[in-house]
Amino acid sequence: MNTVEKISKFVGGTFSIWVILFAIFGFFAPEAFVGGKGYISLLLGVIMFGMGLTLSSEDFREVFRRPVDVLIGVVGHYLIMPSLAFILAVVLQLPPDIAVGVILVGCCPSGTASNVMTYLSKGDVALGVSIAAVSTLIAPLATPALISLLAGQWMNINTQSLFMDIVTVVIVPIVLGVIVKALFQKQAAASAKALPLVSTIAIVLIVAIVVAINKGKIVETGLMIFAVVILHNVLGYLLGYGFAKLFGLNLAKRKAVTLETGMQNSGLGAALAAAHFNPLAAVPSAIFSVWHNISGSVLATWFAKKEEK
Repeated sequence: MNTVEKISKFVGGTFSIWVILFAIFGFFAPEAFVGGKGYISLLLGVIMFGMGLTLSSEDFREVFRRPVDVLIGVVGHYLIMPSLAFILAVVLQLPPDIAVGVILVGCCPSGTASNVMTYLSKGDVALGVSIAAVSTLIAPLATPALISLLAGQWMNINTQSLFMDIVTVVIVPIVLGVIVKALFQKQAAASAKALPLVSTIAIVLIVAIVVAINKGKIVETGLMIFAVVILHNVLGYLLGYGFAKLFGLNLAKRKAVTLETGMQNSGLGAALAAAHFNPLAAVPSAIFSVWHNISGSVLATWFAKKEEK
């Protein structure tokens, strides 16, 4: 293992700590990050390109080998998290920008760290990867449609513009990553070893930039947003587990569905919010980025000790 691999492995293993540190840096030294607002989409594209480099035909074979399991995970994800976001926004009477931000992150596909958490939890990693891949690939249709349906009462939603942005910053980089991997297999395999480092840098920079831009708003509304994000995430885990259990999935599969349900691609949420809505709408995504990596790590550790009875 060379130096880059060692650093990449270390950074990937301490991912949650780096997210928290850069969120703190963004808050206390905003001047270092506010200029990066225009790079959020590019950074997300880098993450998605890396995802494309790691995808293989095996990931999609699982969809055809056990389509019902994958369908349960994808439907559960896009049913539970958007619905929870809408209910929380209505019940808690959230201000419009925050309500839209919570719904926005709730309508995003599975998070980029969810597969790692599934692995740490001793869950069904192949199922988790397939759920994440499918939820990401259908995001250009599912995410704008759900945002338009659920957030329309607070704000006018340009569904077509959202669709194009998701295609540009998610689908195109993934497809490019898949093509590069197919054409340059040896080089792609070598570069994939550094992906945890590259992805971590991109994610923590997105978090720091969003926090820096919204420092004043976070001071005013931070506690409220933190409470909503934590509630959204924890309820997502609980309902995701219950949804998988309802359909009779075994424990390893329930672990995968739970983590793929509760963990969101909050980087996409931040990018869309920064591009289409008031900057405050990006704050729930930024806080979600910090929180779900903490909660996901804790849940994965607990899950790893839990065995089928």
